[in-house]
Amino acid sequence: MTPKTTYSATEEADIKKLYKTRVYGRWILVLISWLTLMPWGLWQFRETISLCQEHCTWSAIRLGMEFNPLGTLAITFCIGFLASVLVWQSSYILRGGLSEKEKYYFNQEIKKIRAKEKNNFFRRWLDDK
Repeated sequence: MTPKTTYSATEEADIKKLYKTRVYGRWILVLISWLTLMPWGLWQFRETISLCQEHCTWSAIRLGMEFNPLGTLAITFCIGFLASVLVWQSSYILRGGLSEKEKYYFNQEIKKIRAKEKNNFFRRWLDDK
């Protein structure tokens, strides 16, 4: 099916509202990961960090990552998740908004939300003007 090229003012507002919710949701998840996983991951590297304060070499960092795989995974996840959200939001800014395909998919999501019961949280949130 070809994406619709024009949307009514209320559809545009709903699409922007849903997009804004996704942006806030992603940034909240980034914040939660940085507040929970990053301190834990850095705590796993406490011996490596103290060693690096005296003699910091790439081999010390590599060995610290090798002997602390869960800490490495936590830190890598936080940095990777942050980078992906930054790239995702930058593409929106550089393109000057949502593409027609994205608007179409957001509009489909809105239709699915509106098809749910009236006491659904997202339905009440979308209908709230």
